[in-house]
Amino acid sequence: MLKFSKCYSLSQFAFGGRVFVTTASLFVLSFFGCSLTCAKLHNSPKALVDQVWQIVNHEYVDGTFNHVDWQATRQSLLSKDYTSREQAYTAIRVALKQLGDPYTRFLDPNQYQALTDETSGETSGVGIAIEMNENNGRLIIVKVLEKSPAFKAGIKIGDEILAINGKSTQGIKVEDASKLMHGKVGASITLKLERAMHQSFNVKLTRANLELPTVSYTLKPSDGKRIGYIHLTEFSATSPNEMRRAIQALKAQHVDGYLLDLRGDPGGLVDSSVAIARMWLDNGVIVREVDRLGKVEEFKAEGTALTKQPLVVLVDGDSASASEILTAALKDNNRAVVVGSQTFGKALVQEVVPLSDGCGLAVTIEHYFTPKGTDIGHKGITPDVKIDLTQPQQQQLEANPALFATQSDPQYTHAIAVLGFNQK
Repeated sequence: MLKFSKCYSLSQFAFGGRVFVTTASLFVLSFFGCSLTCAKLHNSPKALVDQVWQIVNHEYVDGTFNHVDWQATRQSLLSKDYTSREQAYTAIRVALKQLGDPYTRFLDPNQYQALTDETSGETSGVGIAIEMNENNGRLIIVKVLEKSPAFKAGIKIGDEILAINGKSTQGIKVEDASKLMHGKVGASITLKLERAMHQSFNVKLTRANLELPTVSYTLKPSDGKRIGYIHLTEFSATSPNEMRRAIQALKAQHVDGYLLDLRGDPGGLVDSSVAIARMWLDNGVIVREVDRLGKVEEFKAEGTALTKQPLVVLVDGDSASASEILTAALKDNNRAVVVGSQTFGKALVQEVVPLSDGCGLAVTIEHYFTPKGTDIGHKGITPDVKIDLTQPQQQQLEANPALFATQSDPQYTHAIAVLGFNQK
């Protein structure tokens, strides 16, 4: 069973033609009940509705269903006639809302596919992330993957997309733009772009298979010391191998200590979080999960730490779920000093089940606790050294990402000081 814990903002963005709908939760990617529900159901909207009801009935963490008569809910759902999938989707969402749990949610085919693609660490497309520019209603490129078709073509962050294959993007929704950009690997796509202070121009790209890197690292000298800086953006299936390479590469450069930056990391695969914790820990509990029957599943270190050098972990209010599992494991086991702001506070485990028509259901099935038994839900993790950014500092870093993890980044400089390697 693949477990993943992810917390997102409430925005949407397209990555190489995929739509990522964001929320906050701890997920488990699982094919539970597929033989029970998928293979035996007829392809009808009503069957889909009942499929969702059955999964919640068997797996939802709260056996009282938020004090809702869940049997009566089934009768109500099945008493209706659904003339389209969209009607069934709406009925499902209304029924799930009764649970009072925003993390138990229905995923339409695009959302489910995007979720599984992202956590795999691989996708297909041209290698750009886009958002809607609220000032002018245009699509703006906010990220370009290195070595991607877009990167090789010279596309830059801040470029605005005026048209996709000749179709204007004015007023278009991000998800609709995603559909236009999505296609088979090897197929071409033409984007009409506009760059600040330049005229519009066309770029022809060929879609390709893409790896989504989650780990970056560098050696940062400070006051005669050698700091191994590692930035983990999310926990995908490829993150453990990326982390292993980062630690080993920095170790070969004889670093004096490590700084693991989890700021802004929404989480990801729980298995990846546990695997990465084992790269830093030789002993101790990593996380405990408890289901609605009180059954406890415990994950421990296995004596496989790659380094014993000093470690500081940087976190903020957007460090969530799998990030919090890793942070708590290192903090509670006295392996690292945690610096930064209070973390997000997400301690619910969800299972994401594939449904019969390409949709998915995220259903809360467990609660997790830190090694010391702390429930961080709605509270988060309090850093050992609490450093909150002021609003001007936050705005400065957001306006100029190049200042991130530099002497202009107060949380970073405090982390360096905690390591004992003071900046000059």
